[in-house]
Order: sequence, then structure tokens, then C-alpha cells
Amino acid sequence: MDGNNETKTIHYYDEGAAAAAAATAATPGTSSSNGKDGKLRFTEDAENPGKFIFTMPRPPTFDNFEDERRHRKQRLVAAFRVFAKLGLDEGVAGHLTCRDPELTDHFWVNPFGLSFSCLTIKDLILVDEKGTVVQGNSALNAAAFVIHSKIHAARPDAIAACHSHSMHGKAFSSLGVPLLPITQDACIFYEHHAVFPGFNGVVADEVEGARMAETLGDSRKALILQNHGLLTVGKSVDEAAFWFIALDRCCRAQLLAMAAGEPRCISHQVALESRDTVGSTLAGWFSFQPYYQQITKEQPDILEVDDEDGKIHY
Repeated sequence: MDGNNETKTIHYYDEGAAAAAAATAATPGTSSSNGKDGKLRFTEDAENPGKFIFTMPRPPTFDNFEDERRHRKQRLVAAFRVFAKLGLDEGVAGHLTCRDPELTDHFWVNPFGLSFSCLTIKDLILVDEKGTVVQGNSALNAAAFVIHSKIHAARPDAIAACHSHSMHGKAFSSLGVPLLPITQDACIFYEHHAVFPGFNGVVADEVEGARMAETLGDSRKALILQNHGLLTVGKSVDEAAFWFIALDRCCRAQLLAMAAGEPRCISHQVALESRDTVGSTLAGWFSFQPYYQQITKEQPDILEVDDEDGKIHY
């Protein structure tokens, strides 16, 4: 596995810092920390006073399918446990999936009827593009197949997808309106989500799944499924999971704001710039790490994986 020292930079502008930099003529290029350890740090942008260059760790990369498969599955289990801890699950409803790195038209998913809070890496089942369970002995939720198979097929970049009937997500979905850019966090989804209109009952046919995939399009990160709930996708399990957590909380924030009065929206340009920073693929992956750290500390059995967890057995 590689990637511990790989970093990527993003820019962030702070008006107060810009003024301070201009007033004090601070020396540009001074770093908050040194070394190439992949840790978060920032430097002043020499070309733009007051603008900072943040350097973040990047997700790990792998040189074989087994290690990558084990990693994806283990992160998926962590996401299930986090969802349970945050109360984002609802009985037997909801499904989180990750694409297999080798059999890219197959995906790993939770068995139907198993609590998110109890799920382990060995419980995950592998499903092919026809809905056949090719690894594992548990039942597959038909809705999980109908929705996720179409999403993964239409979006090759979507390594993971999350759907659940979270309280605030389903309450907000009944309005049939998109999220407004009323907070920095809401800007994550600014012009990067859509409302899937109408509700035709429990999703049980592939036409409905295909319509969801079409509405999601080739670049959006989320759907608000009217009278149903939320759906997010990402280029990693971590990213998709964090987008779901953030979207549900943004739904709650907008419901609270609308109950109190008329929310004031962030301007179009600022919303776009904010999205580029807090709504990037890297930001989504990185933002899930505190949840991962907490859940694995509290529930260390998530880390109990072995060589068999990276293999496929037909």
C-alpha cells in the first residue's frame, strides 16, 4: 500500500488574513509545519497575500486487488457502524455499496435485514450486474440491487453509493425542493445535487433505478429522493459516506432555518468557490477521517480483518 506521503493542495482565502498580510508584509511561503509526512499543513501563497495553500493527505493507493478489496470492504463496514451511531439507519431500509476493484461490474453490499450496527466484513455479500449473489449466503435487498446496480453502471467513477431513510433527509425530501446554499456546508452540494421527483412506491423495478441514475447524471454527488430519502456517491467509501452525513445535516439546518424565518442564501460565486474547497473529492474523503478514527476506537472489531477478506470465493 502506498499513499502516506502523497498530498494535494487546495486554496482558501481569508479576508482578515489578507488584510493582516498586507499590513504586516508577512513573509510569504512560511509553512505551519515542515517535513514530508503527509500531514495537514498550510503555507501562504506568495502570489496572493492572504490566500493560503492547504496540503492534505491523500487516500491510499494499492498495487494489488486483494489489498484494495479488503480496504474498501473494511471502510464500508466502518461507514455502516458510523451510520448506526448517528441514527441514520431505519430498520431494514438502507444500503451502502462499494464497487469491487477487480470485478468492476460487481459490488459489495449489506445483507437484507442485518443491523448496520452489527455488520462485519464477513457479512458483506458480493453481487453481480444481474443481481446474483456470487459470494455470501445472505439475502439481497431487491431495492438495493435495483438502485445501486444502475448507479454503479452509469457512473464508473462512483466507487461507493449510500442510501438510507435518515430522519432529516426524508423529512426534507417531502418538500420536493433542492438544498439552498445557506451555510458553508450546504455549498458542498451547490449545483451538485438534484431532486428525484415523485414517489412511485418501494423501488422494485429496474426502470426506476435507471431514472435515478439518469437524474444523478455524470457529475452530481447526491440526490434528494422525493418522499423517500437521500442518496450520495463518491470516488471512495469515505467520500460517499461523508456526503451522506453532511447532506442529512444540511437538510436539518435548512428545515430549522425555514421554521425560524426566511434563510438568506450565499451568493452564487461564493457558493461555487466554497464548493470547490469543501466539496471536492479530496475534502469529502478527508472529512470522513474523524468519524473513522472515532468509530474504530470505540468499536475496534472493525479492524479485525484477515487475508481471506481480500479474496473472492465463488
